[in-house]
Amino acid sequence: MTGLMRKALNHLKKSDPVMRAIIERVGPYRITYREPTFHSLARAIVYQQLNGKAALTIFNRFTALAGDPLTPQGVSKLTPEQMRAVGLSKQKSSYLLDMAERAGRGELDFLRVTDMSDDAVIAHLTQVKGVGVWTAHMFLMFSLQRANILPTGDFGIRMAMFRHYLDKSRANKNGTAKNRKRKIKLPSPVQMEKLAKCWEPYRSVACWYLWRSLETQAIG
Repeated sequence: MTGLMRKALNHLKKSDPVMRAIIERVGPYRITYREPTFHSLARAIVYQQLNGKAALTIFNRFTALAGDPLTPQGVSKLTPEQMRAVGLSKQKSSYLLDMAERAGRGELDFLRVTDMSDDAVIAHLTQVKGVGVWTAHMFLMFSLQRANILPTGDFGIRMAMFRHYLDKSRANKNGTAKNRKRKIKLPSPVQMEKLAKCWEPYRSVACWYLWRSLETQAIG
């Protein structure tokens, strides 16, 4: 564990007892980073609204056709029909072609993003059709390794926050709440910002633990 990561975990544990419990139950921080490249952003577009296995199958077919790693030139040479044949939707095909064209013209520059602020990166990436704030947040977290990102539009983070911080029935010790259908009201972006305030400047690390807590059912 690096000194920076040790500092981040110590901060999260001290500032938030709920997060401390999540960290202790999930275990070591094992995030996987990707290079901040055209390939990584294209991958994020392919993976939108798909489960992991389906997305991986389509992405592997796509890279086999366009080249691995993906480049603007490799994508631009494909026709929409070829892209549809590997499983990409008409919409995603248009997004990827738009992205390749913008990168080819220099409007999308992956050499510049490493020196940009978080907000500037979001503005730069969302010029591409199909790249919304959520996708830009994922790029910031997993490619640019920014430590203080809170993806307020991410369903998993919203659900984990509800379960660990807002679901009053989980605190019901007599167990009767488990037998009733719970009403789930996911937190708003404003609520999420408020809950995550004490995590700063390590909100990305906290979010990784929230995702893992859902996968491993680490709590409750």
